[in-house]
Amino acid sequence: MFLVLLQRLETAPTTPDDDSEDTFSNQFLTDLQRFAFYDELEAALRVEGLDVQACIDQRRIHEILAHLLTSRGLNYANLPKALIKFHRYAGYCRTPLEEHMVDAAAHTLDRDNVVRLHFTISPGREAEVNSYIEEIRKRYKTMRIQYHVTLSHQYASTDTIAVDPDNRPFRDRHHRLLFRPGGHGALLENLQATQADIVHLNNIDNVVHGRLKEDTYTYKRALGGYLVTLQNQLFAHLRRLAAGQMSSSQIEEIFTFARENLSLSVPRELLGRSLSEQSHFLFAKLNRPLRVCGMVKNLGEPGGGPFWTESVEGGLSLQIVEKSQVDISAEGQRAILNASTHFNPVDIVCGMCDYQGRPFRLEAFRDSGTYFISSKTHEGRPLKALELPGLWNGAMAHWNTVFVEVPLSTFNPVKTAFDLLRPEHQP
Repeated sequence: MFLVLLQRLETAPTTPDDDSEDTFSNQFLTDLQRFAFYDELEAALRVEGLDVQACIDQRRIHEILAHLLTSRGLNYANLPKALIKFHRYAGYCRTPLEEHMVDAAAHTLDRDNVVRLHFTISPGREAEVNSYIEEIRKRYKTMRIQYHVTLSHQYASTDTIAVDPDNRPFRDRHHRLLFRPGGHGALLENLQATQADIVHLNNIDNVVHGRLKEDTYTYKRALGGYLVTLQNQLFAHLRRLAAGQMSSSQIEEIFTFARENLSLSVPRELLGRSLSEQSHFLFAKLNRPLRVCGMVKNLGEPGGGPFWTESVEGGLSLQIVEKSQVDISAEGQRAILNASTHFNPVDIVCGMCDYQGRPFRLEAFRDSGTYFISSKTHEGRPLKALELPGLWNGAMAHWNTVFVEVPLSTFNPVKTAFDLLRPEHQP
């Protein structure tokens, strides 16, 4: 989030900068007061006897960045994004963690006024995040909302071994094997451990200021409601299939539901087989985790999108596909990618229990062949890193999948600090 600012800190003069042609510095200093963390930054500078406005007027950008990004001040470059102040309100500011708590109360509050959230965080941050959550609870006590918040981090058991460019195990300067986190696909274990029946899955940085939340609430409720509607129909069909003795008309009714609602691809040769074989096929295909995925119009954001894919065996299925999974050297594949119309903002509702209320074993529905190999560095040396099948890509490859278009107003990611200057993040 602060990469550009960190790079600027390395090059910024430690004395007042008289380069009035420096467009970056001019823009940053002009917009500084618009960031929600401005008051906190002002206080951090004051501790060292510095006046923020004087620093702006004298173009002392190194002092400002040092107090924003390093342990001299707010240390934002080393804080979890969840704890960065994103949005300003009357008398206080909200972080994305608090915005998610507010959002969850609007669309997942149960009959007992309980809101359940789960955040995955970096190891060693538990005390810091828990302390902050306790602060937030006080703000909403008068609303009689009970927040049940749990935390986890990526399990070390999901780390993968790194290799050098020649595919030999990478060893660090102490000659120890290097293991790296397995990417967001490793969080499948965390998702399983929640033991929840329905989960709304989101990125931490996709939040909007309170004045613009109505679309977010409407469509999160719509996605969740649609999943429950599909589940009710799906479970009714599964109970009938489990009971056996299905007639041809009943089988055809379930085939129609599966094709029209779940985009199930049915092998042509299956239709000529016995009702028992057709029934077993339907039960195996329908008795899977279900996900309803919100998709926005593609405006060029980096990331995955909704596609039809063909398996090695020849079957078709709906998948979220990342650009790195596409062979862009093949003209046909490149053309399909370039013509894609929608983007995955990670706005997914997951149904994780079967028709008998038992949690699915999620790893059974992962496509282990859809891993990623990325190029990284460690101690200044290049390496290859293996990332497990992405959480909403290969890790959910064999789920029943439904895509629903949602408006762009529900997609407001903050990938860099300057995204916070967009209108949707301003008061």
